[in-house]
Amino acid sequence: MNGKNYLLVLLALLLSSSSLFSQTANKSSIALRMNTPLDGELSKKGVKSYKITTKEGNFVYGFVDQLTVDVVVTIFDPAGKKIATFDGPGSGPEHFSFETKVKGAFVIEVSPFKEKEGRYSIVLKRAEPVAKEAEKRVDQLMAAYDNAETPGGVVGVIKNGEVQFAKGYGMANLVHDIPFSTELRSNIGSVSKQFTAFGILLLEKDGKLSIDDDVQKHIPELPDFGETITLKNLLNHTNGFREIYNTMPIKGWKGEDGLLRKEAIRLIQRQKELQAQPGAEFNYNNTAYIMLAEIIERTSEQKFHDYMREKVFEPLGMTQTMVRPTPKHLVKASAQGYIGGEGGFHEAGDLHAANGAGTMYTTIADFAKWLQNFKDPKVGGAALIEKLTTPGILNSGDTMSYALGIGVGKYRGQRLLSHTGGDVAHRTLLSYYPDLNVGIVLMSNNGGFNLGMGTKVMEAFFADDLESVEEEEEVKGVQVDVEILKTYAGKFKAQQLGLIIEYKLENGQLVAYPTGQSSLPLVATSDTSFAYEGVAASLVFHIQEGKKIEQATHTQGGSAIKLDRLPPYELSAEKRKDYAGKYFCEELETFYTILLKEDKLVAELANSADIELTATEEDAFSGSVYFAPEIKFERDAANKITGFKLSNGRTKGIHFARQE
Repeated sequence: MNGKNYLLVLLALLLSSSSLFSQTANKSSIALRMNTPLDGELSKKGVKSYKITTKEGNFVYGFVDQLTVDVVVTIFDPAGKKIATFDGPGSGPEHFSFETKVKGAFVIEVSPFKEKEGRYSIVLKRAEPVAKEAEKRVDQLMAAYDNAETPGGVVGVIKNGEVQFAKGYGMANLVHDIPFSTELRSNIGSVSKQFTAFGILLLEKDGKLSIDDDVQKHIPELPDFGETITLKNLLNHTNGFREIYNTMPIKGWKGEDGLLRKEAIRLIQRQKELQAQPGAEFNYNNTAYIMLAEIIERTSEQKFHDYMREKVFEPLGMTQTMVRPTPKHLVKASAQGYIGGEGGFHEAGDLHAANGAGTMYTTIADFAKWLQNFKDPKVGGAALIEKLTTPGILNSGDTMSYALGIGVGKYRGQRLLSHTGGDVAHRTLLSYYPDLNVGIVLMSNNGGFNLGMGTKVMEAFFADDLESVEEEEEVKGVQVDVEILKTYAGKFKAQQLGLIIEYKLENGQLVAYPTGQSSLPLVATSDTSFAYEGVAASLVFHIQEGKKIEQATHTQGGSAIKLDRLPPYELSAEKRKDYAGKYFCEELETFYTILLKEDKLVAELANSADIELTATEEDAFSGSVYFAPEIKFERDAANKITGFKLSNGRTKGIHFARQE
C-alpha cells in the first residue's frame, strides 16, 4: 500500500546525485571487464571510479554488491557529464544500467551514502546493442531480476483482451528454487483498490447503497465530525481520516505485525478532528478502503473475500484471482515476497487488516479478463465503468487525476488508467490504454523492484501508437556571481509537505539536499531561476525588499510548491535538555521518551530503534524515520514545553502531551 511514499511530487528528487560533472573522470579509472567482479572499499568521503569503453547505442548493465556499505552509483558520459544515478536499497545489490548515445569511455563512480564506509564488490554483466525486438528489449529491462539468486517478477502485455506477451524472470521462491512463471499468483497491493471500488459500484447498481451515502449510515459507530463524509470520499481519498499504515508505525507497529480490521475503526474513533474537510484535498488513504471492505460485508452479508469471488472474479472468469483473508491463509501457486537486508534477501509476509486496500492475488491472464471488461463491460455495464474511471472534483472545482480506486491521466498522447501496488515486499503496476485496448502488467516479489520500466515496455511494443517525443534540450546554464549564489544558501521548508531542503554552495554551484535523500545539483537559467539537473523541475528564488531571500517556488509536474526560508538554527546541548521528558499520545495510547544520548537528542519508542531528532527551527525537529519527518513542540504562556505534534504527510498533527 506504499505507506512510505508520502512526499508527493518532491520524491522525484531521489533521482539525483551530488555532482553535475564527474570528480574523477579525468583521473585514473579502473577498467571493468565482463563478468569479472572487483572488490573495493570506501572511506566516509571517498569515491571510487571505474570505466567501460563502449559503442554508441549500447545497453550496459551491472551491479554493486553492497557488502558492508550503502553506496550511490553515478554514471558519466565520455564528456564527464552525469547521465544517471542509482541509489536504491541500503544493502545487497545496487543495480545500474544505462544506454549509450555516443561511443567512448563511460565512468561509473561508487560513493558512500551519507558518508558511511565499508566494503563492496562491482561487476559488469552486459554491454550489448539496445535490443530492437520488443521481447528482447524487455529481457534487457528485466536484467537485474533475471537470475537464480534474485526475487524476480513477470511482465505482461495485453491487447484486445488477449495476452500478447508474458514472461517470468528470476525466482518466485529462493528457498525451494522455484522460478517466477507467468502462471504464478502474486500479491498486487493497492491495485486491489479498483476491484474494491467495482464491488461497491455493483452494490450501488443493485440499489443496496449509494456512493453519496454518509459513511455513518453503514458504519454508525464512526464518530460525527460535523461534516458529511460520503462513500465517494472514501473511494477517491478525500475523506480526512488518519492513514492507518502511516499512523500505526508511530505506535511502534511494523509492517508484518498483527493488526485487526477493527483497529482501523478504532483509529477513526480516537481521531479528535478530521485532517481536512471532506472533498477539500486528495490524501491517499488505506483506512478508507478498509472501511469500504467493511461496508461490503455489512451490506452484502458476506465475507469480503466471498463477495469478491462470487460477484466479481467468477463472473469475469478470473479463476486464479482471490482475496487473501489474512496473511496466515494459504495462497497456492503464489510467489513468496522478499526484501533486501543484512546478509541478502529476507522473507517478508503480507500486511494485516488490508482487505479492501490490498491483499488480492492474481495472474497476468486474469488481468487480461479484467481489462477487457473495461472495453466490453459484460459485468457491471458501461455506466458503472464510466463512473469507476471518471476523475473526482475537489471542493475548489479542480479536477483530480484519480477516479474511484484508479488513476486517470495521459502518456504520450494516449489516455491512461493506471495504479501501482506495494505490500511489504510485492510490487505491481497495471496500466491500461483504453483507446488502444492495451494493458501493461508488471508484478514482482522483490521489494526493490523498479515499476518505472512500465512505460518502456509500452514503448517497446507500441511505439508507433504513441506521440513522438523530441529529445530534451540540454539546459543552457548561465554564469551567476558566487556572491549572489551565497544569498540562496540555506534551509527552506515546503510547509504543506513538512519537507526541508537545504541548498548549499559547492565548488561555485548550488546543490539541493532534501532531508534524508540524495543531493541534486542545480543549473542557473538566470540570476534567480534554476533547473534541477536530471529531474523535470525548476526553482525560483523570490527577492524581497533589502535583497532578502525569504521564499522560493519549486515547480514540478504542474504543481507549484511554496518554500519558506528557515533562519539558521543551532540548538545547544543545554537547550536540548529542555525537550527531554516523557510524552503520551492519548489518541494512539503511546509513550515517547525524549532524552540526550551522546549529545544527540533522540526519541525512544517501544520495540524500535532510537529516532534521532535534528533541529530545523525553534521548537521544530525532523526525525530520522519516514513516519516522523516533522515534530513541532508546543509551549504554554509560561514558555514551558507542554507537548508536540507529529506529522508525516498522510497523517497529520498526532498530539503527544508531556507527562510531569
